[in-house]
Amino acid sequence: MFQNILIGIGLAVNLSVRLLLSDEVIIVDGTVIRGILAQNIKFFREHRKWSQADLAAYSDISIPFLSEIERGNKWPYPDTLAKIVKAFDIKIHELFRESTLTNKKEHDYTVMVAKEMLIAQKEAADSVLKQYLG
Repeated sequence: MFQNILIGIGLAVNLSVRLLLSDEVIIVDGTVIRGILAQNIKFFREHRKWSQADLAAYSDISIPFLSEIERGNKWPYPDTLAKIVKAFDIKIHELFRESTLTNKKEHDYTVMVAKEMLIAQKEAADSVLKQYLG
């Protein structure tokens, strides 16, 4: 696990990292990776409905330091990343995945469309019942 953490940190501190997405090569600098890490930590925390105080306690780090990490102002050490990963019960690479937020947005959109469809179905059913049953 420590090796995976070092790999993640190594990716994050490189001035340029090449990520292969299908046939495209996208150049990502350290600032972008820090932002991805910050957003993903916040995403996983909010997904579990944890406050910063909760995650700080589960990870044995200070709330101000966690806040700085979530804002992309501070880099966690490998040991700190290991504690965060353990608290979330996830694999280290999930903190550096660019798609986490995209998947959440897609999920939210799908839920919204499903709700709209259910409302439209209910309205249609009510209309049919009213027309035929008075």
